[in-house]
Amino acid sequence: MASTFDWTRRAVESRGWKYEVWSEPPAVELGNIRFLAGYRRDWLFSDEALAELRDADLDGLLLGQVTGCLPSRPESQVRAAVHHVLWTQALVTDLDRPLGPSRILRRAA
Repeated sequence: MASTFDWTRRAVESRGWKYEVWSEPPAVELGNIRFLAGYRRDWLFSDEALAELRDADLDGLLLGQVTGCLPSRPESQVRAAVHHVLWTQALVTDLDRPLGPSRILRRAA
């Protein structure tokens, strides 16, 4: 396998191109993605709760503050819904560090 990568690198670089070998994402990022994957199924979430969450102004809020944005909903339901919204990338946050209450949420562009 190493000889194949070496041959490929030489062929690509001989044309002035950049060559990189990619494997898995960093362990923390992969762990976050695997965690959020548990919230990928739309049918597990209340459509109303997801709509309320998507309509709320969460840009710049900390992940730990989101449960207070929908006081009429149980915290566990809001927490699960925000994880689903992160999975669908309607909201984004830095996945290079472990997910936690201090992660800043941003609206997807």
